[in-house]
Amino acid sequence: MGQPAERESGERTGEGAARLELPPGQRLQRGWPVTHYGPVPKFRPERWEFRVFGATADGEKHCWTHEEFTALPYTTVVADLHCVTKFSMVGAEWGGIPARTILEIAPPAPDVTHVMVWAEYGYSANLRLSDFASERTLFATHKDGELLTAEHGFPLRLIVPHLYAWKGPKWVRGVEYMTADRRGFWEERGYHNIGDPWKEQRYSYQEEPGDGPEL
Repeated sequence: MGQPAERESGERTGEGAARLELPPGQRLQRGWPVTHYGPVPKFRPERWEFRVFGATADGEKHCWTHEEFTALPYTTVVADLHCVTKFSMVGAEWGGIPARTILEIAPPAPDVTHVMVWAEYGYSANLRLSDFASERTLFATHKDGELLTAEHGFPLRLIVPHLYAWKGPKWVRGVEYMTADRRGFWEERGYHNIGDPWKEQRYSYQEEPGDGPEL
């Protein structure tokens, strides 16, 4: 929210332009540091499934195998990644399945306001439905035309370009539709419930009334 269109486009005209467009407090990062909590999970394709559950429109749980999920319509988004640890990686091309596709084929109930994105080891991140439904929110399988590495989230990570990167978990396994907000893993541990980098919403003590449920 609040970004000019050129910031959202991911287009760059040089390093100087990229620096000028960084959110407050961020620094330009060359390369892609590995940052995550806990061990890197081992991918077992025969056991892997993606689930959509909770307040679905039909009241049912929807599941895809890895083969089925990666056969869904593929698209690319050029977008930056802003880590709350203050590095920003700009102009990456992410490839994968739009979050909007999941909303279309497994729609939420009319009263859904938020989603919880679940990943391996019970890791979670909550999002407003409007953030999840952004045309630029993507379940990424590729970066710059190459499959993600295990350390960077293979086989699936969520990319939400307009929020801090912790809102896009690695090793995603499913989405829960919710009719009320509930804090995810880092949001319960002092991170801001919304996480807009352009407003520098890093920590829960910065929250305004209405930004999230009480800790």
